[in-house]
Amino acid sequence: MTVWFVLFHAWTISDSGSGRSEITIHRGMTPRAIADTLLERGLIQNKSRFLLAARWMGVTRRLQAGHYGFSGRLNHYRILTQIARGKVIQEKITFREGLRAREIAMILEETLDVPSDSFLALVYNPVITQSLGIRAYSLEGYLYPDTYFFRRNIPPREVIQTMVSRFKDVFHDSLTGRSASLNLTVHQAVILASIIEGEAVLADERAVISAIYHNRLKRGMRLQACPTIQYLIPDGPRRLLSSDMEIDSPYNTYIHAGLPPGPIGNPGIASIHAALYPDEVPYLYMVANGDGSHTFSRTLEEHVRAKQRFEKIRREVNRRR
Repeated sequence: MTVWFVLFHAWTISDSGSGRSEITIHRGMTPRAIADTLLERGLIQNKSRFLLAARWMGVTRRLQAGHYGFSGRLNHYRILTQIARGKVIQEKITFREGLRAREIAMILEETLDVPSDSFLALVYNPVITQSLGIRAYSLEGYLYPDTYFFRRNIPPREVIQTMVSRFKDVFHDSLTGRSASLNLTVHQAVILASIIEGEAVLADERAVISAIYHNRLKRGMRLQACPTIQYLIPDGPRRLLSSDMEIDSPYNTYIHAGLPPGPIGNPGIASIHAALYPDEVPYLYMVANGDGSHTFSRTLEEHVRAKQRFEKIRREVNRRR
């Protein structure tokens, strides 16, 4: 068999269409099984020639699993090169600030076929947490919300390593130093940031909300933060009931003083910064106005009046419906 004969088979045009085709090569698939898949999708015209080209190129044992996209004029050489180099389709995923680990797991399963239970098993594994240099019992709070490009069927641990690495990039040494100056550990700062993330709707209120929590912590007052209750509700978020405030959990800041034992979501840099740089205001109370904003109060009397005003407005709105 001449070199020219082999080269001919490697460069044989497999598809001259301009459309795009996608295939998934699963782990453990043999070159023959891969050739069968390509043949079924019309990406190659001859299985034997494809396998011959793979042997000549020396990539028979280097074909990688993954989700691939092909378009335009193809030949065996181009297809084999792409699969051997693992040039898979990268999916763009944006995780918004405040998402919980279980919500991130659902997104990964829906978009990348990453098993959510496998992902969460790693998130809540303290051995994995410690191995990544995080001083906590889980990675809730350390899966940094951002835009990422991941391939389908990516190992859950690789996703976690990428997101935690991004967190470390954001929470740099100067913020660690700032935490220490406030007598907070990094973990406590992330917990506080996660609560602020859950409470703040308007960007310019974050530092004020942070100040309220700092002021209450200094006075030994319970935080009474609604986001910590929402974290405990399986069907949340929803309007909270008085019975919700009595849920027996260390995360219930209406019952227990101080910070909860862990973050209640994964905060972004704005809430992290607010947690570490609160405004210098005397407020101790706040009530939501129903439009994303809050009314802030210094005393309990002011707070009660603010709540009464909001309840009056809500009753009037309900009557008009």
